[in-house]
Amino acid sequence: MTYQDINVKPIETESSFRMKAYKALKAAIMEMDIYSHPEEIRLEERQLSERLGVSRTPIREAMTLLEQEGFVRSVPRRGIFVVRKTKQEVIEMITVWAALESMAARLACERASEGEIRLLRENVRAFANRDPEDYVSEYSEANLAFHKLIIRMSGCQLIAETTENLFPHMRGVRKVTIGQDHRAQRSIVDHTKIVEAIEKRDPDLAERLVREHTMGLARHVAEHGNFLD
Repeated sequence: MTYQDINVKPIETESSFRMKAYKALKAAIMEMDIYSHPEEIRLEERQLSERLGVSRTPIREAMTLLEQEGFVRSVPRRGIFVVRKTKQEVIEMITVWAALESMAARLACERASEGEIRLLRENVRAFANRDPEDYVSEYSEANLAFHKLIIRMSGCQLIAETTENLFPHMRGVRKVTIGQDHRAQRSIVDHTKIVEAIEKRDPDLAERLVREHTMGLARHVAEHGNFLD
C-alpha cells in the first residue's frame, strides 16, 4: 500500500463564517414577502453583521454569492437590495415553474411513496370543511407546501435545486394573488384533482393538471399583476 501527499489547505475560519452567513441570509430571503408591498427591501450590512454575530467581511462575501445566484442586487451608493422581478419576468418564471412542476408531478406518479401521497391528500383535506377565503394566510402557506411537496415527490434533485432559486418569487406572488378573485377556492378544486391523478398513478393527467393550474396563475398575473409594475 502506498501513500500520497494530498495538497490540502488549512480551514479558514472566515470562509466558514461566509458560508454560515450565506445560508442564514438565503434562508431569510426565502421567507420574505417580496411583493406584498411596493417598497424595495434593503439589506443593511451593519445590522446583519450584528444580528449574525460576525464581522462585515463574511457578510459582504455572502452577498456576492447571493448576487451571483440572483437573490440580491448591488446598487452603487445605495446598497444591497433583494431582487424584485418585473411583471414580464414573473410571468416567465411562472411558465418555467409550470414546466418543472408538471414534470415533477409525472415523476411523482412513478416514484412517490404511499406515505408522500397521503401527505399531499392531507394537505387538501385540511380545508375540506373550511372556506379557504376565511383563512387566506393559513391557506397560502398550505398552498405553498402543496407545491413544494410535489417537487420533492419527484425524486429529482435537479428539479428541486432549480425551483429553489425561483421559490422566493413564486412564494411572494402566490401569497399576494391567492386572496384575489376567489383563487383560493379554485385552488382547492384544482389541488383535489391533482391529488386524485397522482393517487391513480396517471402521469399524463397529473402532468396536464399541474401545468394548467400553474399557467392559470400566469394568466392571472398578466391580467391583474399591477402590484408588479
